[in-house]
Amino acid sequence: MSNPFFDHPILNSPYASPTRHWELDENGQPTQKTLETRRRAEFITPIPKPKKRKKTAAQEAFVFDEGRGLSTKEQQYDPTSIINEVRGYVDSWRSLPSFNQWQVTPETARLLQHWRHHSFSDVRPFFCQVEAVETAIWLTEVAPQSRNGKRLLDHLVSANRDANPELMRFALKLATGAGKTTVMAMLIAWQTINAVRRPAGKHFTRGFLVCTPGLTIKDRLRVLQPNDPDSYYTSRELVPGDMLDDVNRAKIVITNYHAFKLRERIDLSKGGRQLLQGRGGDELNTQETEGQMLQRVMPDLMGMKNILVINDEAHHCYREKPKDADDEVLKGDDRKEAEKNNEAARLWISGLEAVNRKLSLSGVIDLSATPFFLRGSGYAEGTLFPWTMSDFSLMDAIECGIVKLPRVPVAENITGQEMPMFRNLWENLKTAQPRLPRAGRAVAGELDPLQLPTLLQTALQALYGHYEKTFKLWVDAGIKAPPCFIIVCQNTAISKLVYDFISGFHRKNDDGTSTPVGGRLELFRNHDEHGNPLPRPNTLLIDSEQLEAGDALDDNFRGMAADEIERFRRERVERTGDARAGDNITDQELLREVMNTVGKPDQLGGAIRFTANSVRIRVTELSISWQAAVDAVLDAVTRSHRP
Repeated sequence: MSNPFFDHPILNSPYASPTRHWELDENGQPTQKTLETRRRAEFITPIPKPKKRKKTAAQEAFVFDEGRGLSTKEQQYDPTSIINEVRGYVDSWRSLPSFNQWQVTPETARLLQHWRHHSFSDVRPFFCQVEAVETAIWLTEVAPQSRNGKRLLDHLVSANRDANPELMRFALKLATGAGKTTVMAMLIAWQTINAVRRPAGKHFTRGFLVCTPGLTIKDRLRVLQPNDPDSYYTSRELVPGDMLDDVNRAKIVITNYHAFKLRERIDLSKGGRQLLQGRGGDELNTQETEGQMLQRVMPDLMGMKNILVINDEAHHCYREKPKDADDEVLKGDDRKEAEKNNEAARLWISGLEAVNRKLSLSGVIDLSATPFFLRGSGYAEGTLFPWTMSDFSLMDAIECGIVKLPRVPVAENITGQEMPMFRNLWENLKTAQPRLPRAGRAVAGELDPLQLPTLLQTALQALYGHYEKTFKLWVDAGIKAPPCFIIVCQNTAISKLVYDFISGFHRKNDDGTSTPVGGRLELFRNHDEHGNPLPRPNTLLIDSEQLEAGDALDDNFRGMAADEIERFRRERVERTGDARAGDNITDQELLREVMNTVGKPDQLGGAIRFTANSVRIRVTELSISWQAAVDAVLDAVTRSHRP
């Protein structure tokens, strides 16, 4: 049967404003009809509370719920996104024929003309990237000069009051794969050039704090530094040549939010602490102060004022809303996960508030594919951050040919089900036998990798069959780097079992010897037919949480990954020709280097074909919306395998 959407999903150019889109039904599925307009942004967002007024006798308000059953007396939600209004104003402003009408500085006008009309020799900015920066420019330079603009800025203040009470913050939503790093570079260039040439301007700065959710992303953002060999300002021609010297004056600190956690200044044992404290003495305070923490995290920005924060994927960065009587009561794993989300959110937002108190922030800009509240935030799970001002969705990116159409399972070799079980695999594995370990690492060693639930083995075999065909096509086409197959597991115990099943392992015998067991998926095996380890592993076991936070690997995980770590260490020595290269890097730094070079020929991770990745998240955290789920999966894939 013909399926025009899947056969020919691209309708628009990536370099111009979209003019057509595929119609979706009420369930979010394509109707196979195209509409000759740009897709509207449609989200459910919390309505900011009005400013407090003096109490007067009044009838209690009814809840006219257009928020799809989410609204209560305490918190109402609105299905009409303010994004469309902002988009309309930016479109009208963009269409003004003369830069003298744009109400921006000459420097900003020059950059806008460059991004829109320059003949780029290689990578040209997409329309969605330029539009995101245009929205930031309009809100900063143009909106304060008009009545409607001021009204929208007042909305931003209200939207920030509960979740970001001390900060002025707005979000730019861009689908994963649409190029958020390029947008960051454009924002930094716009701000820096204006700050250098207009030092008295209150809207501009040359000091930037880029906050990321993990060290892997932090490593990739080094291209934002003007002195980096691959700096985007020069390699992607984002700045006219005569303005490059101005950009070089930017001060940019890139950090992961975990760095905001106050550290111990003195490493004391429990006994040593008690000895120094003395009997009945005041408790010793050996933690950093806020000032000491900031000096450690961002020394290059100390002494500067009006720093601009750019948040990359700030899913966990807000103040949770105080609990209401009608809030869902969470139990068990859901409660633990919500507490963990809130702890991360408090750490991230508290760090930014500390920067604001000590150094002063000019603002915060979020760049995210999924700027949604998580469960436990006090807001309905999956609702959009109300300070989101622009959107270029996954569907927009597909229709413009920027990202490939994600495929979800529609057929499988398990019959009799109304919906394919592979589409929600981990949920269906909850009751499968034998039971998978839920949260512990140690138990993985006690289980037999060959006794994975039949449903999981069947899914792995089915997906591997598709990979095998793709691998052959890539080999025949002469592509050096292999395609990368990624499996995300809820905990390291499961990821270790999957890793052993796929790549092979040594089974311990009662007499102390071991017997090699070959991996069940041939292209992913890490051992030859005799059980000897291959010089370069095909399969990688990683623990995302520890690697992203910068924590030392715990003993259990180090034991699980010891073999692959040692092989990568030897390979690093061989590649560099430096006998000390394997000693001058920690285990977690080594694994991050492997992750960052997956898909890159002749580099440490260039031969990796499969990763068993433990992230320890609830499945529902990825299910806050269909788009958010797909974006999150694409995010993992593109960051690990982008050329």
